[in-house]
Amino acid sequence: MGKSKEPVRLRQRSMPSGNISLYLDIYVDGRRTYEYLRMYLVPERTRKDKEKNRETLQLAEAVRAKRVVELRNGQYGFVSRSSDVRFFDYYRSMCEKRLGAESRGNWGNWYSCYHHLRKYERREGITFAEITQGWVQGFRDYLDREACAWSHDFRDKIKDRPLSQNSKVSYFNKLRACLNKAVEEGVLASNPARGVDGFKAEEGTRMYLTVDEVRRLAGTECDYPGIKAAFLFSCLTGLRRSDVVRLTWGDVYEQGEFTRIIFRQKKTGGQEYLDITREAAALMGERGGVDDHVFTGLHSPSCTNTAIKLWVLRAGINKEITFHCARHTFATMMLDVGADIYTVSKLLGHTKVQTTQLYARVLDKAKQAAVSMIPSVLSPSEGSESPSKSPLDR
Repeated sequence: MGKSKEPVRLRQRSMPSGNISLYLDIYVDGRRTYEYLRMYLVPERTRKDKEKNRETLQLAEAVRAKRVVELRNGQYGFVSRSSDVRFFDYYRSMCEKRLGAESRGNWGNWYSCYHHLRKYERREGITFAEITQGWVQGFRDYLDREACAWSHDFRDKIKDRPLSQNSKVSYFNKLRACLNKAVEEGVLASNPARGVDGFKAEEGTRMYLTVDEVRRLAGTECDYPGIKAAFLFSCLTGLRRSDVVRLTWGDVYEQGEFTRIIFRQKKTGGQEYLDITREAAALMGERGGVDDHVFTGLHSPSCTNTAIKLWVLRAGINKEITFHCARHTFATMMLDVGADIYTVSKLLGHTKVQTTQLYARVLDKAKQAAVSMIPSVLSPSEGSESPSKSPLDR
């Protein structure tokens, strides 16, 4: 006689982080469901890692055995849990896990989306069983037609301002991500957002400085030397402000003729190896202790950007420049000197080359070459005093 099929099996799933997620594969009466245990195996690099994984597997096996007993006793409640899981409790827990683990800006977007969800849905106790495709479509329509910026700001305003297109994209994607996570953890059988069209992102303006403008800034006095050095360093390396602020001398290495920075990006968590120029290395100043920060005195982003604005005006540059524009400057400068887009993508630490291609659109040399071929059509009195020779006259 063949062996009967085990109704509850312990399975493993590899994650992008390198950890392994443990879950239960439950097969009852021809129906398969999954229960994610929120238990993870880590890469075994040390004896401590092996011991931790052994204990985790023992605990997961104990849960599996408990589920088998529950099945034999006719207790199937754990298979479908969406009827009693409160949506807002679950969403808030996702926000809390991101606080400190991700950038403050991304956490802020999750938190802002929560406020819009509460404006749309007044019932605090709504469960996942009540989250239908129609409910998701309703939230999308709310974002598109009713939602206002700073909806949880109760200060007096002259008038409410509708959400920007990219805010709509961000908030709807937060809901979609929450529902996807609920499916992954077995709270939902399928994502009710499937079949609901999202929003199309609107391409923002990427303000940047030319090489000549960067030189003018370098030759202009800034009220805060630390901000000046950090901004110019970002122009020459492409590092985000968050990574410049966190950079310590322990991240800086000398490799032959190059100075190399080895760091982990705050935004993406990716490990980066970046060789920098001698000018960029000089901006870091004298080497300090391993745990000492390379750049100091940057203060808050708003204070930093105010100082940069005054510095840019003093240099006679009529552009709205923030610290992040230094990263845009690096990207366009690299493309302008002929670096290929894949190399620039690696230098910027982008996970997708499509992100870098946005800079190629900002600085499109093919378009510039095409425009320069337009023949002169104006007489000297109507145009410039010395018009360029038309290609038709050659």
